[in-house]
Amino acid sequence: MILYGGLQETMHRSLRSEIEKCRRKHGYTISKLGELTGINPGSLSEILNGNPPRAITIGQLDVLAKVFGHDPGWLYELYTEECLSEQRISRPRLIPYLIRCVEVGRKDCIEAAVPLMLENPKNISILFALAEQLYEKGQRKESVPFYEYVIENEKDSYSNHFVMSQYRLFRVVLGTNAEENWENVIRFSPYRNRLPENYQLDALFQLARVCYALQKWNKSGEYGDELRLLAETVCIHELERLKRNKKGEPLKPERHLVYYYGMGHLYKGAALEMQGLYEEAKQYVQVYAYLGWFELLDENGRKDVERFKVWAKANSYTLEVLSGNTSIIEEYADYLDILPTIEVLAGLNAIMKSANTYHFCVDGILERFASQIDSFDQFTEAIGLDRHLRFRYQMAIYEFGKGRIERGIEETIYCLSLADLMNRHDETLTYIALFGWLGNLNKRIGNQNKLGD
Repeated sequence: MILYGGLQETMHRSLRSEIEKCRRKHGYTISKLGELTGINPGSLSEILNGNPPRAITIGQLDVLAKVFGHDPGWLYELYTEECLSEQRISRPRLIPYLIRCVEVGRKDCIEAAVPLMLENPKNISILFALAEQLYEKGQRKESVPFYEYVIENEKDSYSNHFVMSQYRLFRVVLGTNAEENWENVIRFSPYRNRLPENYQLDALFQLARVCYALQKWNKSGEYGDELRLLAETVCIHELERLKRNKKGEPLKPERHLVYYYGMGHLYKGAALEMQGLYEEAKQYVQVYAYLGWFELLDENGRKDVERFKVWAKANSYTLEVLSGNTSIIEEYADYLDILPTIEVLAGLNAIMKSANTYHFCVDGILERFASQIDSFDQFTEAIGLDRHLRFRYQMAIYEFGKGRIERGIEETIYCLSLADLMNRHDETLTYIALFGWLGNLNKRIGNQNKLGD
């Protein structure tokens, strides 16, 4: 009987009965409770005693929890009945409720409510709206499960909800793990051309950027090509719309069009550079060196033009150095002196690679930039980490080549630790092979000793 009675009590437990129980326990009248919560006593009476009862908002429930001395999330498992019924769903109450569930960690309530919602496929739009609210508020990791619900349950892979959810997931999930980033690219890339153009621009930029960090040079260059062509096409369409005085909202991408146009050329050129195609790469650098002609420039666009001018000058130096023009090394170093640390890292990469290719000494430059080199550990995102790894690899080759074994070993271990951090374990053998310098050096020393004998 006791077990049955307890089960029966649980079955009849409701939001209002629990609130009433707490009110009586504390000895509060409706008027007093209204005074303590700031809820109008008349409204409170209708919430608790109305027939039918007035709906309670999640904010009002939170205030009641605070007055009664309960933790945030009190009675959330019973609040679902305020939002979902067999007849209808209250969107104005459901979305704030689920957002609060996210904020207070009531994952159990979310997992209970979502299947009820998905009994009607039309409610996928509510889950998407909820995910978008979280994303826009900066709660991007928290938005992931809701985008995943949309993807798993939306049957039309061309629908705006489905494609945008794929795009949002792609942006949120990107991190420093190389393997996961590549899987993310593979998963998202088939949907890139289904996005509205303003989002498609940024998607192509991110794809080119991630593939560059993953050293997928061909892919990065391909996405760069797509990006510059799309930016050019969008610009032409916008100009035609303005010329014909057509009504309608202008396209609002995340950045100015000139940025995407320039970045398309930059990543294409960078991809060619990394494949040793320096002359071909110079053609793309020349394009983004002078973008002042670009139409529709506003203040942000003009700032972007100036940024590309700086990057183009630095990359022109890079390509000259990599092509074997060692006469401009000091001039290049002077220019790097005025650039941010991330650009110094890129420049030193090129100088070290050239020094190893053409066998010249850059000890003076390494000493000059010693403080910046010490700060390269500050880079924690994918491109910075990739540049840092490539720099340490060139440094290891350089130090072994100079016969500085201890430093060479230190740089090799640095490479291995960075590769491990980025989950680029497939490159481990490349860095272990650096120890081959030790074997070669020992052979040279042995041969010299024999000659001395």
